[in-house]
Amino acid sequence: MGERIRRIAVNTGGGDAPGLNAVIRAVTLTALHYGLEVMGIRRGYMGLLEGEVDGEPGVVPLTAQSVRGIAHLGGTILGTTTRGNPFGLEVRQPDGTWGKVDRSDEIVRRLAELGVDALITIGGDGSLKIAHALAQKGLRVVGVPKTIDNDLQATDVTFGFRTAVEVATDAIGRLHPTAEAHQRVMVVEVMGRHTGWIALESGLAGGADVIVIPEIPYRLEPIVAKIRERDAARRRFSIVVAAEGSRPADGQPSFVAEGRYGGIADRLAAEIAARTGKETRTLVLGHIQRGGPPIAYDRILAFRFGAAAVRCAVAGQFGVMMALQGNRIGPVPLAEAVRTIKYVPLDSDLVRTARELGVCLGDEPLAPTSVDP
Repeated sequence: MGERIRRIAVNTGGGDAPGLNAVIRAVTLTALHYGLEVMGIRRGYMGLLEGEVDGEPGVVPLTAQSVRGIAHLGGTILGTTTRGNPFGLEVRQPDGTWGKVDRSDEIVRRLAELGVDALITIGGDGSLKIAHALAQKGLRVVGVPKTIDNDLQATDVTFGFRTAVEVATDAIGRLHPTAEAHQRVMVVEVMGRHTGWIALESGLAGGADVIVIPEIPYRLEPIVAKIRERDAARRRFSIVVAAEGSRPADGQPSFVAEGRYGGIADRLAAEIAARTGKETRTLVLGHIQRGGPPIAYDRILAFRFGAAAVRCAVAGQFGVMMALQGNRIGPVPLAEAVRTIKYVPLDSDLVRTARELGVCLGDEPLAPTSVDP
């Protein structure tokens, strides 16, 4: 146990996820329970670098009243940004061009000026790497994992993921009757830049016939064969679910802008239509997966993460991220938390189950040989 902390700050960074407000509420109420003051930083770290953010104070006190009734709300009351890395903030140079500057020392200095003893930062892979770098500068940091992609290796699951799967599953389910009525192929694009957790789980739950994920570069031939197989069985419609970061075996992922994944649904739909002659339609779920209220599971998980983060800070454990491992939430070093991405294991029972249920994964599945439960 180190020096007793008296004031903590909390911020949210990167893309939003259902459950962020539940974490903020849990952090605030748990801190108050331990007699601590709580400060909220607006829009990632921008509230520390700017006196005002969007016409509001950059740093605000958080009280029981200010976090009242927010647990069920999507988004984040503190705001967030995907372009607020203090180690490389984009600024306009005197000649009009854009460059990057390192303002990380200002973050550490400003928190000290505010009398903040520890920072609880809620974010995904990028935000946690920033937190780790700030911890290397001596800042006392506790991280809370946040990504609907569920791709952080150190934790079994991240809050917001289950909500995203529920939203995607509902959308896929609603496409079945209209696809069947018009005998169409419907291609649904879901989030997942590097991993296929949302696509695989929502596709399986929603009854998709084809699921394409980044971990398995796809070939068009097996996909077309699956659609033709269904036609021959008088099932004259098909549902294809694709993670946004999926790519063909002989090509690259699709991008709608530099560094921004997207377009795989249109790409697949055009290829399927050309090969099969069937009418195809696309649906890109996009940000609807990360917006709206978190389901009960994610609210409870967010509460647990937030409360555990404060307990960690009170106990003097810093440079860590809270992780769910089994039924227990506990700290893991930030360096370990951001080391690798959690990909869908190709030998997992989830992938095996999909294959056994007849789902095409865009490759040539192995023929069954023996049963090994």
